[in-house]
Amino acid sequence: MCGIWAIFGSDDDVSKQCASCLKIAHRGPDAFRIENVNHFKNCAFGFHRLAIVDDLYGMQPMRVNSLPHLWLVYNGEIYNYKLTQKQFDFNYETDCDGESILHLYNHGGIEFAAQNLDGVFAFALLDTAERKVYLGRDTFGVRPSFRLLTNDGFLAVCSEAKGLLGLAHTMCDNSVKIEAFPPGHYETYDLNHAGKAQLRELKQFHKIGEAPKYLTVAPPIVEEDLKENVYNLLNAAVKKRLMAHRRIGCMLSGGLDSSTIAALVVKNAKEMGITYPVQTFATGMEGSPDLAAARKVADHIGSEHHEVVFEPEDGLAVIEDVIYHLESYDITTVRASIGMYLVSQYISTKTDSVVIFSGEGADEVAQGYIYFHNAPDSTKANTESHRLLNDLYMYDVLRADRTTSAHGLELRVPFLDHQFTGYYLSLPPSMRQPKNGIEKYMIRAAFDTGLLPNDILWRPKEAFSDGVSSQKKPWFAILQEFVETQVQYKTCILE
Repeated sequence: MCGIWAIFGSDDDVSKQCASCLKIAHRGPDAFRIENVNHFKNCAFGFHRLAIVDDLYGMQPMRVNSLPHLWLVYNGEIYNYKLTQKQFDFNYETDCDGESILHLYNHGGIEFAAQNLDGVFAFALLDTAERKVYLGRDTFGVRPSFRLLTNDGFLAVCSEAKGLLGLAHTMCDNSVKIEAFPPGHYETYDLNHAGKAQLRELKQFHKIGEAPKYLTVAPPIVEEDLKENVYNLLNAAVKKRLMAHRRIGCMLSGGLDSSTIAALVVKNAKEMGITYPVQTFATGMEGSPDLAAARKVADHIGSEHHEVVFEPEDGLAVIEDVIYHLESYDITTVRASIGMYLVSQYISTKTDSVVIFSGEGADEVAQGYIYFHNAPDSTKANTESHRLLNDLYMYDVLRADRTTSAHGLELRVPFLDHQFTGYYLSLPPSMRQPKNGIEKYMIRAAFDTGLLPNDILWRPKEAFSDGVSSQKKPWFAILQEFVETQVQYKTCILE
C-alpha cells in the first residue's frame, strides 16, 4: 500500500499546502517525497512509499529519461508489466511495475493504458507537453482515490479524503465536494496557462464482468470442465500476486474464502521456491469459531500460524481510530473492521510480513451471503450480485484497505481478479446460485481436491464480525451495549 497526493492549479503557497499530504503517511512508512513540477509552479506531487518492488528505483513521482514530459504517482500493483514490456517491446528503465503505465500511455493514450493494466491501481498522470492531467482507478476500486475540484479550476487528488481537507483556498471544507473517484473510470483534465484544471472527459474503461483486453497468463478455458476453469483461474490469480520483494502472509478466518486463498498461497509459494514459511493470521475473542477453524486450516496447509486474541476492551479502545481510518460511520463496516484492524496492528509490530492476502470479494462474486438463499430467481440474484460488486469499494474493499494500510501493510485480493471474475460472472446465473442449501457451491466443488479439510471446505458462511465473537457474548452485542452507554452518558451531560 502506498499513498498518493497531487494538486493542480493552486492559488495558495504550495509549500504550505503540502502539509496535507502528511495526513496519509501511514500508507507508506518506508519513504516519502513531495515535489513541485518545473514550469508548473502551482502543481505538486506527494508520495508515501511502501517498498514492495524495486527498492532502488521505485520512488515517485515516477519519471523516466525516455519520457521526460510525463510525471506519475500511483498506488497499486501492475501484475502484467513484464508481459506488456515483451508484447509492445517497451524499453523499461526500472524494475518497477508502474513504469508500464507511462509506456502504455505513450504508446496508445490513456484509455489504451487503463484497459491494458492487469492489476489494482489509482493514479495521477501529468503530461506536461500536452498540458493534461489524467486520473484513473481500477475496476473494483481496490485501491482508493478521492478528488476535489473547485469552480475556479483547483484540482486535488489523494488516496484518502483526509489528505484533501484544508486545501480549497478560501473555501471551508464543508463547502467543497470531496468525492470518491469512480472505479473502472478515467478522467482527462486540460491545464490552462495559469495551471488551472478543466474536466474534459470522464469515461468508463472496463465494466465488472467483462473479460479483460490484455494478454493473460492463465491456463486456457476448458469448455467442458467448469470446475477446472474456476480452479485454474483463481490459482493463476493467486500466483501472479506473489510478485513481491517483501515477506508474504495471509489473513485466515477459517472460512471458505480466506482458507482457499491461504492454501493456494502456500502451495504456489513452495512451487515458486519461496523458502520462508508463509505466515497466517487469525483473530477473535477467546473461544471464537474463527480461531478454531483457522487453526485447523493452518495445520492442514503447513503455514506458520499466529492467533491474535483480543478482549472486548481491546476492540472498544480502537473504535475512534478505526473510524478515522475508514472515513465511514457505516455500522456494519465499523463493526467488521475492529478485528481486522487489531490483527493488522499485530502483523505490523510483531512480524516481518508486509504483503497480505485476503478473501475479500468472494461473497459478492459467488453469491455467498446467506440471504441469497431467498432470491426469487436467478436473474434477481445475478442483479444483486452485480449491485454488491459495484458498491464494494464503499464497504468490504474499503474496510480491507483502510485497516491494513493504517499499519503500513499491502493487501492483495485474488477473488477480484479481472480474469477470474470475468469468467465466473459469464457463467449462467442459475449455476452461481446456492445449490442444495449451500452458498458458493461452484467454488466449493471446484476446490474439492484435498486442498482444504472437508469440513472447512463446506463450512457455512459466517459474517466476519460474528466469527470473531466469543461463546459468551457476540461482538455486535458488546458494541451495541457500549454505544448505548456512551449515548446515555453524553445525553445526560447535554441535559
